[in-house]
Amino acid sequence: MSIIDEKFLELERRLEEADQAGGPDKIAKHHKAGKMTARERVLQLVDQGSFEEIDKFVAHRCTDFGMDKTHIPGEGVVTGFGRINGRGVYVYAQDFTVFGGSLSFTHAQKMCKVMDLAYRNGLPLIGINDSGGARIQEGVESLGGYGEVFYRNVRASGVVPQISVIMGPCAGGAVYSPAVTDFIFMTEKTSYMFITGPQVIKQVTSEDIDSESLGGARVHGRVSGVCHFHFPTEAETIERVRELHSFIPDSNREKVPLVISNDSPDRVVTELDAVIPDNSRKPYDMKKIIVPTLDDQKFFEVHAHYARNLITGFGRLNGATIGIVANQPNWMAGCLDIEASVKCARFVRFCDSFNIPIWTLLDVPGYLPGTQQEHGGIIKHGAKILYAYAEATVPKVTLITRKAYGGAYVVMSSKHLRADINLAYPTAEIAVMGPEGAIQILFRKEIQEAEDPVARRSELIREYIDRFASPYRAAELGFIDQVIYPRDTRIKLIKAFAQLENKADEKPRRKHGNIPL
Repeated sequence: MSIIDEKFLELERRLEEADQAGGPDKIAKHHKAGKMTARERVLQLVDQGSFEEIDKFVAHRCTDFGMDKTHIPGEGVVTGFGRINGRGVYVYAQDFTVFGGSLSFTHAQKMCKVMDLAYRNGLPLIGINDSGGARIQEGVESLGGYGEVFYRNVRASGVVPQISVIMGPCAGGAVYSPAVTDFIFMTEKTSYMFITGPQVIKQVTSEDIDSESLGGARVHGRVSGVCHFHFPTEAETIERVRELHSFIPDSNREKVPLVISNDSPDRVVTELDAVIPDNSRKPYDMKKIIVPTLDDQKFFEVHAHYARNLITGFGRLNGATIGIVANQPNWMAGCLDIEASVKCARFVRFCDSFNIPIWTLLDVPGYLPGTQQEHGGIIKHGAKILYAYAEATVPKVTLITRKAYGGAYVVMSSKHLRADINLAYPTAEIAVMGPEGAIQILFRKEIQEAEDPVARRSELIREYIDRFASPYRAAELGFIDQVIYPRDTRIKLIKAFAQLENKADEKPRRKHGNIPL
């Protein structure tokens, strides 16, 4: 055998060793738990044959606690470049079968390398988290590794999209990297996130709780709002990551991706004329307006199970991605509360960071009243909405379908916060407050002194509705650009966004604003 052949065999041996990760037994255990290995996840995420692995042979440099005798293939993380539907992405995937996927300084360096490549090349970063946390044997070095990752997450924020996929444990300091990224996916029953685990909580507070109840996918998707998406299986989770990727640009330097559709831009949606109920107090599903309007009636909802009084998500109009924000009259009458405010502001700021035009739909009676909201900080949290919309320079088109009352009207992408095109249905009610409340304040004495207080109150309410609780007073003042038939919603939106495609809006010279956090 020649020297060259020996070197080839050595390479083959090393490649095979790295591919085996933690070995057949640990891989089998992983599969039995319904989990893929790190490489299997990456290969399912990216297009077939597109993955190019980086740093496959990296090894740790720790010599304490017998680590000098411990070999960890690939340092417990798979990193590299691939493509999703032909578009480039950088990926890292922690491998729990290799030393519990624990993060050492060299493990972190591998992650940081692909993060730097994503940043420099203007491509999205997708991180798959499945790790037991910091490698205790390294002490402060592993903690320093986390710091290096966090720094890059922050530096890349608003420059390239960052997606975190939680497919196992993610605890302690490890949770802060996903928390800084744009979107978090979790797999139900096999993934969890928390700062302190059940054992520590029991020692400190005597509270007995398991990992799933403390930080499982449903908890973070429905209660805390930390997680944007959660799905039953890893395969479905990965497929949804690919779907999200199809809507977003590669970086803040790029325009939104275009997808060819046979859905006519001149399609009239006649069923929209019957969506708004005659009774203004009766709820309806705002998605019955959103979904039929979009290309191929396809809506990709974000944060579907959290703050359900507000809808956020992505769709397409005439092939181009738009972000959608809408009140949901079917849930809490579409009121704005603390959770909805944070959800809205975060989504609007993502869209603005990555040049995604925003369509806002209003049917909002106001901010949710109550001591719980006031003491919880609805003032500062509610202000996040107005800050996000006022700051956003992407094309903004607003549609008022029914109620638009008080401060909630102003903050939800009104003309006063520089929305570009403001539309309204004939059913729109734009006023300081609802007719019943306004009349009670304005004419309380007159109603009390009337011969028939009930009849007089009803008469005054009708007069108020005709004069103020309609779109026409706002249209007279130029606050509404057009009052449209619901059936023409799709046509009007496509034309509105088309005329705004070259919008340029200079921001004031400053380091950054100070959003109320």
